[in-house]
Amino acid sequence: MTDIIDLTQTFEDGMPGFRMKGPDGVPRAFTASVQPFLTHEASAPNYADGVSFEITEVQFQTSIGTYLDSPRHRYPGRADIADLPLASLILDGVVVDGRAATPERPLGVAELPPAESLRGKAVLIRFGWDRHWGTDAYFRYPIVDRAGLAHLRDADIGLFGVDTINADDSADLERPAHTWFLDSGIHIVENLRGLEALGDRPFRFFAIPLKVRAAAAFPVRAFAEVR
Repeated sequence: MTDIIDLTQTFEDGMPGFRMKGPDGVPRAFTASVQPFLTHEASAPNYADGVSFEITEVQFQTSIGTYLDSPRHRYPGRADIADLPLASLILDGVVVDGRAATPERPLGVAELPPAESLRGKAVLIRFGWDRHWGTDAYFRYPIVDRAGLAHLRDADIGLFGVDTINADDSADLERPAHTWFLDSGIHIVENLRGLEALGDRPFRFFAIPLKVRAAAAFPVRAFAEVR
């Protein structure tokens, strides 16, 4: 029997987003707006009695919710979201238990699967950090250390996913995960949730965005088909 496991944070009005310093050095929080553009009440006079429609307006920055980074996110002129082949977004996956990691102690090579078992796979790190979604604790998160990231890059994985806000340490201004992976054609998905539901069962991972030209990143519906 096949199970479909949703791994996506709910996209909604006022949802948790990201923080960025403005020109004045003051951090600013970003979120999404989801509002009616046309309400049922407003549209009703245009149709027969009892008939009405709603149209929704959504405004957001693309790095919000559970989202996918394209190479353009890190490298000017490289492939954008619309350029990514669907086959590269549907991959056999493996979940790595990273719950022993903390913001002070990253996950290392010794805690990652051997390289020969990872080629072409979606490697999803279960830090369990989705439990902090919507709190300040979510912004201090564990990572995979540089040696571990190099191990995954050299293993030629297909995609790297985390249940944290960032695949990189925010204090590391070289951003090795984004720099190495996106240069190597390895996709990145951030803000996953519910990885515990996958257990140790084999699965295929899907991370499908809209086909948006010139978008460097975009929210996805991430899910797993568990066999």
